[in-house]
Amino acid sequence: MLDQLAGEFSRPMSLPFGVVLLRLFMAVVLGGIVGWEREVKSREAGLRTHMLISLAAASFTLVALELVDFSDVNEDRQRTDPLRLIEAVTAGVAFLAAGSIVINHGNVRGITTGASMWLCGAIGLCCGTGDLRLAMIATAMALVVLYLVRVLVTPVLRGGDDSD
Repeated sequence: MLDQLAGEFSRPMSLPFGVVLLRLFMAVVLGGIVGWEREVKSREAGLRTHMLISLAAASFTLVALELVDFSDVNEDRQRTDPLRLIEAVTAGVAFLAAGSIVINHGNVRGITTGASMWLCGAIGLCCGTGDLRLAMIATAMALVVLYLVRVLVTPVLRGGDDSD
């Protein structure tokens, strides 16, 4: 029985273990970068939430890659569609993101946080597939949108309110 249990941890993977660790690590780091901005702004979904979303998306992607690789062995009995993974992650994260949006007396809050959560799902998918450059570009662009646009646009809006 111990041999069977040990066998569960020694199942061959299609990717080297170091590559898997790197992809998961990058998902956590890049998701954390986006989440840090939300945390600093004291939003409900902050650092840990974004890190976990990105890690989950990367994990699902790695599982899908393993299943696709495994399907070559049982091609006649098993059909896998890796694009379904993107649909599933997108739907799952969209559900979480929608939960962060609050409407109170006509005031809507949490839309940007919901969008950043959705983006972290995409960043995790990129990390899981090994497209780390795309994940880093998306993270950098998210910071531009979340930070620089706010810094540049907020004074203009405040100035517009004062002149009216």
